[in-house]
Amino acid sequence: MSRIGKLPISIPAGVSVEVKDNVVTVKGAKDTLIQDFSKNVSVEVKDNEIYVVRLDETTDSNAKQGLYRQLIHNMVTGVKEGFKKALAVKGVGYKLSKQGNKLVMNLGLSHPVEFSEVPGITLEAPDNNTIIVSGADKQLVGAIAAKIKALRPIEPYHGYGIRYANETVILKPGKSAGKKK
Repeated sequence: MSRIGKLPISIPAGVSVEVKDNVVTVKGAKDTLIQDFSKNVSVEVKDNEIYVVRLDETTDSNAKQGLYRQLIHNMVTGVKEGFKKALAVKGVGYKLSKQGNKLVMNLGLSHPVEFSEVPGITLEAPDNNTIIVSGADKQLVGAIAAKIKALRPIEPYHGYGIRYANETVILKPGKSAGKKK
């Protein structure tokens, strides 16, 4: 039995959940999220809690129960509180600014790189070296943060590039000058 899948999801105040034709719709203050689910499981709303129930005892159903329970839990958390990912820009002359709904980044290239906001995602630049990606959809927040991070991968000798704020980068040692045999 799935340990995650059998746990109920409590519905906080201000969030409404509707299940219809293998589709779960979660509405809250931040956004409305929609997720369809497999025929192997059913989703039931009882007494301000959501239950994901397996319809048979196969391994696939067990895995899907845990998967859809966590996806629905992320939806409920997202519409209530939202998700954030912080990115740090490190490098000589690397800086960024927010201009309208675009993030303009100088990343040591011959031209500035522009990244536009996606519907449902907010990009913030509280200072010249920090990017905050926030939104209600956890998967979309992670995907946009990964796309921004891929614009300038971390250079392994000096650590220049874009990284997650809590990421630890292990630098490679440089050449040893004047080493004799």
